[in-house]
Amino acid sequence: QVQLEESGGGSVQAGGSLTLSCSASNYTYRPFCMGWFRQAPGKGREGVASISRGNGVTDYADSVKGRSSISMDKPKNTVSLQVDSLKPEDSGIYYCAAQIIGPCGLDRIYSYWGQGTQVTVSS
Repeated sequence: QVQLEESGGGSVQAGGSLTLSCSASNYTYRPFCMGWFRQAPGKGREGVASISRGNGVTDYADSVKGRSSISMDKPKNTVSLQVDSLKPEDSGIYYCAAQIIGPCGLDRIYSYWGQGTQVTVSS
């Protein structure tokens, strides 16, 4: 069991930046992989970025590569996602996800999910 709580969503103008944070708590085993996924209205959920607690290896979706950064604060068990040069197509509900074991990556199955935080990018 892992409890995840996201924060940092909101409304942003296109071209702006946003930082999302996710805190993990109430776990028996500390999450090894953590990631961010998003879902736009009428679309399926897609991976945005993930990070490994073990070696810090990251994985980014092509849609955000080069303008986003995921980081992990190990002592605090938090993961943050910064996205720059925001576009309207970045809008959606952003979900934090975690997995106890690796390997990590956006193509892996994540067992634990947060409630999500809304991001709206206006043009």
